[in-house]
Amino acid sequence: MPITKGYKDLIKEARERITTLSLDEAKAKLESPDTVFVDIRDVRELEREGLIPGAYHAPRGMLEFWVDPESPYHKSVFAEDKDFVLYCASAWRSSLATATLQDMGLTRVSHIDGGFKAWKEAGLPVAEKAAK
Repeated sequence: MPITKGYKDLIKEARERITTLSLDEAKAKLESPDTVFVDIRDVRELEREGLIPGAYHAPRGMLEFWVDPESPYHKSVFAEDKDFVLYCASAWRSSLATATLQDMGLTRVSHIDGGFKAWKEAGLPVAEKAAK
């Protein structure tokens, strides 16, 4: 069966309706107590590349389950009255995830233009993933 809509189309459609923060806008939110940065990359990416200091790790595959208060996997951080800034490696997964969380009813959700790769290349703060 042929694909009728590819990932590029899905990302383009998502970006037409979500908020994308520039690196400067995201950096300005870094110290805000009203903002939670959410790293949706795989744990191996965090171990290899690091993460934005203070970011909450929510793997993309579990995100919807962790956000939904009806889910047995719900994480209370997502019930807080905060701005959520999602990011992944290159802003593809975070575009789709941001759109999905909006569809779920979160209104204060955005993502970072260029993702963690752009963040790191700009020389912005990076922390090592803490060992469990």
